[in-house]
Amino acid sequence: MPTPAKTEIVSQIKARITESSGMIMADYRGLSVKDMQDFRRKVRESGGEVKIYKNRLADIAIRELAMPSMDEYLQGPTAFIFILEDPIAPAKAIVDFAKEHKALEVKCGFIENAVIDTARVKVMASLPSREELVAQFMGALLSPVRGFMSMANAPASALARTMRAVADQKAAA
Repeated sequence: MPTPAKTEIVSQIKARITESSGMIMADYRGLSVKDMQDFRRKVRESGGEVKIYKNRLADIAIRELAMPSMDEYLQGPTAFIFILEDPIAPAKAIVDFAKEHKALEVKCGFIENAVIDTARVKVMASLPSREELVAQFMGALLSPVRGFMSMANAPASALARTMRAVADQKAAA
């Protein structure tokens, strides 16, 4: 019979999973307390939240939510990084931190109802952020308009330059 405290933790895990736009799991074995605090801060700044739960309770929550099985990833110490908004920024923060601290290993991710492996989390971290993609898209949309406007203004500019040259020439004479 499960205890009320464990039932409450399973409910919290389920709520975090359903409220977040994704989740990344990492093995934090070997990180010092200071490193873990730094990791939590960097993830929080990027739009994520680090939580530590018992693997067994997380497995129960995952099964109750009818998510794909993650049994192979729920081995050893697991940090659950819940992504609150854009998944790219937290993924970048996690992968960058893992490059600096070899003790942190990304296990897997769960984005848009699909389990993704470590390699895909790293690919996701290499993508530009949402803001950068929007800026690139807007630049691509404005480029033809700018070209058209400069072509439309070219005859008028040429006429103005010619008239200015004629006026300068007559003034000099």
